[in-house]
Amino acid sequence: MPLLELQDATLHYELKGKGEPVLFIQGCGVTGSGWDMQVKELSSDFECLTFDNRGIGKSTNAAETLTVEQMAADARTLLDAVGWESAHVVGHSLGGVIAQQLALDAPERVKSLSLLCTFSKGAEGGRLTPSTVWMGLRTHLGTRRMRRHAFLQILFPQTFLDGLCPDRLAETLAPIIGRDLADSPSIMMQQVRALAAHDCTAQLHKLSPIPTLVVSAHEDRIALTHFGRLLCLHIDGARYVEIQGAGHGVIMQNPATISNLLREHFLRSSTQDAFAGPAQTHSPVLAKKRPAWPGAKWQAAAVGGVR
Repeated sequence: MPLLELQDATLHYELKGKGEPVLFIQGCGVTGSGWDMQVKELSSDFECLTFDNRGIGKSTNAAETLTVEQMAADARTLLDAVGWESAHVVGHSLGGVIAQQLALDAPERVKSLSLLCTFSKGAEGGRLTPSTVWMGLRTHLGTRRMRRHAFLQILFPQTFLDGLCPDRLAETLAPIIGRDLADSPSIMMQQVRALAAHDCTAQLHKLSPIPTLVVSAHEDRIALTHFGRLLCLHIDGARYVEIQGAGHGVIMQNPATISNLLREHFLRSSTQDAFAGPAQTHSPVLAKKRPAWPGAKWQAAAVGGVR
């Protein structure tokens, strides 16, 4: 179990595959295993680095406060630890905000950016509305079974969940999320506060030289598609992709689509003039039918075993 000892934290990380380096950064309440489906698809051509953010999973945290800048520094230290001068950087939700800060702090370390279901300012993701408050409360109220079902409804739209067995789905996702979906890690509220306090919008224009992919999910109730489009307005040359029928957990709901988009983006960013052209490219990806999980076991779970 690879561990990186820092002054105020211990970071657990995993390296898999061979090829160009890719750093994956996860969001609130999810461990590095949240990227397992993408790593499985991409590790044949890329060396994939995943890790548990400080204070979650197998990583520890002794710092009194938690900030996005601190977590971005953790990611950069991990690049040093594995001997990478630079990497393609992928972030989901809070991980996308961390990825933006990493790229601002050390642009020379970032070959490309992939920002999935994320925001130009953290307060957009940590906003309190009747809908978001109710979604959050339901993951803390009622029986463990009720809390698992509530968490699934944060990740996926109802059209995807219809016809699936929520208990089986929650059980299948637990090792990917890194915990029983009925439980909320103690660090999670600190992560949400760190997210809400962070805003690097005014600096995002500095990221324009970095090939950037922005992916939004059309049914995402946390990272609204509007927030993804705003990111593209601030990062000149960013490519925008909107996935129909997907929710905030798009990396698990549409894993093959995400892996293919990432692979294409990594390869395109290796070509110097790959992103010449309009400031924004809107390329919606249609996924109207519920996609099958990757692999035979996932296919069975989604199509037959949990109906």
